[in-house]
Amino acid sequence: MIPTRVLAPLALLLLTGAAPAPVVEEGLNLNSFVQAGDVAAHVVLRSGSDPRLIVAFPAGNSGTGLWFGKLAQPARWTLTTPPVPVHEADAQGRPLRGVRLAAQITTPRLDLKQAVLSSVRVLRDYQALGKAPAQVLVAPRVDGNSVVWQRDRLDGHAGYRLALTVTHGRVADGAILAGPDGRITLAITALSGDPALTPYTAPTLLTPQAAADPAARRALQFLSYHEKFLAGSWRFNTYFGRDTLMSVRLLMPVLTPPAVETGLRSVLTRLSADGNVAHEEDIGEFAVLDHLAAGQGASDAPTYNYAMIDSAFLLAPVARAYMVDDPRGQARAAAFLAERDGDTALGAALMRNLRHVVQAADAFARDPRWQNLIALKPGMDAGEWRDSNDGLGGGRYPYDVNAVLVPAALDAAAAMAQAGLLDPYATPDDRAMLARVGHMAQVWHDEAPRLFLQSVDAATARARVDAYARQEGVPAAPALAALGNAPLRYHAIALDAAGQPVPIIHSDEGFALLMGKPDADQVALAADTMARPFPAGLMTGAGMVVADPALAPAPLQARFGRNAYHGTVVWSWHQALAAAGLARQAARTDLPGAVCAKLRGAQGALWQAIDASRAVQSSELWSWSVTGGRYKVEAFGARGGDADESNAAQLWSTVYLALKRPAPGMTGCGPR
Repeated sequence: MIPTRVLAPLALLLLTGAAPAPVVEEGLNLNSFVQAGDVAAHVVLRSGSDPRLIVAFPAGNSGTGLWFGKLAQPARWTLTTPPVPVHEADAQGRPLRGVRLAAQITTPRLDLKQAVLSSVRVLRDYQALGKAPAQVLVAPRVDGNSVVWQRDRLDGHAGYRLALTVTHGRVADGAILAGPDGRITLAITALSGDPALTPYTAPTLLTPQAAADPAARRALQFLSYHEKFLAGSWRFNTYFGRDTLMSVRLLMPVLTPPAVETGLRSVLTRLSADGNVAHEEDIGEFAVLDHLAAGQGASDAPTYNYAMIDSAFLLAPVARAYMVDDPRGQARAAAFLAERDGDTALGAALMRNLRHVVQAADAFARDPRWQNLIALKPGMDAGEWRDSNDGLGGGRYPYDVNAVLVPAALDAAAAMAQAGLLDPYATPDDRAMLARVGHMAQVWHDEAPRLFLQSVDAATARARVDAYARQEGVPAAPALAALGNAPLRYHAIALDAAGQPVPIIHSDEGFALLMGKPDADQVALAADTMARPFPAGLMTGAGMVVADPALAPAPLQARFGRNAYHGTVVWSWHQALAAAGLARQAARTDLPGAVCAKLRGAQGALWQAIDASRAVQSSELWSWSVTGGRYKVEAFGARGGDADESNAAQLWSTVYLALKRPAPGMTGCGPR
């Protein structure tokens, strides 16, 4: 049974000014989204013992949040009046945009613990750490049963306002007290003065070929603007390079060309001087805080984070998929690359990225030893999509980056050069460099994956899988039956600083199937890894988990539990990545029949898992529990031990709009 209780088709309704916004409860969070003209807002009411109100705005990645004191008994919010867009002005007559709503909770009192009005980044940090910069905190103004927090941004620009009026109950001594019936009802207005983004309309965003999935369409539209795509809400209401590139790649078959180009342009215009892709941007008041901390004054000029190592190698494969492989992109590529960002053509920016890629890949191409692989940056515990501290289990050389993304980027550079797209932007040195990227790609394709390949004898694998299944309380019989008496083969999630494999089975095989050039053996290994029942593989009744630590020692297993952000949890987009990758391999005509059969089995198992988790498909990730031998989806962040909480709308979780379930008799290498 899915624990997400849908009160309407989904939490998203892009308001036209007439219809109220539906809401959805995901775990402890009640979410409602509004997008109407120059107003876009995500309202999050968190129930339980630690109630909370957050209104997050894509404008400036800004937000208002109010944390209440701990309750003796858990309580649940209800939305009595759905949010509607409102426009007000601050004391200086500057425009503020936001939403007005009413909510109710049954509890004797709500203590006003802390309000935070600032960047969503500041709200995120307060949620995680319980502290915020002193200069953004403001005391409330209490007037009868009304409580208001209001302030300008730190640079003096129009700021934020959060106003509560107690319509049932009363305000007394820094708390809100319930009425005689034990209920509290609040009228809430939340506003931001940050400049609004320009939303896409439905007809300009998706082609008619997109799936008829209202939930995913609404989620995608809330996160799609002509300036950029947003990674997810409520916590990531701004540009993230990796999220943009992966989402554009997977959605490309059903995105309109202008929408594809929005994604590519947003990445190209944020490149570093040496061609690296920006992971995240700091904008609005968080940028002001950055500049103040650096002694540069109260500037809101965006700042960028270039700490990740995977994004730089994603740009070229995505650009190639559009401008070389997609007929629509072929027709528009020259004009797109000729567009200018200030004094720089987008094509020149792309060429800058390719120089970065080749320079990083050169050492291994010349001498393919593990020491020459691409490592995480010094002092960093993360550097690719598994970007929590334990996501790679202490690994330094990630599988996805080295075995897939680097050779894919080199292949893409060769393809774009051959198509003549880079000619106007390449120097003589660039042309010499591009002449050898095909050979470099082949070395990476041939040599990098084998450094991660592991084989565990059948007896050892069966013993470890059985022990882990008993430890976690999950069914062991299906996993043991799938193992049989053959060795368990998989690619390690990463190599550690000594070049030793980190023994975690993982879902990054999806990258290889979608972007790589796997041979028949690699395709079979990937299909087996995805389709085998957990914990011999990744498949559960709640979806395909992204990590399986059954073969790892106990201390490492403890870091990959179902409460870990990149542990034995299900990420929506990784199921979609796997589905797209399996479909790409199933279209091949050069695979043996036995491998085609494995592809068919993996596709069937994966689509069954996708169907089982449809109700949470637009969420970032989810966890699971087992009752009576059956898996049940659990909202991530609903339990006290969970590392974080899931976004209710995630950009790369909408990519199912471009996926089609294989037709019967047409899966796995053509007709059976």
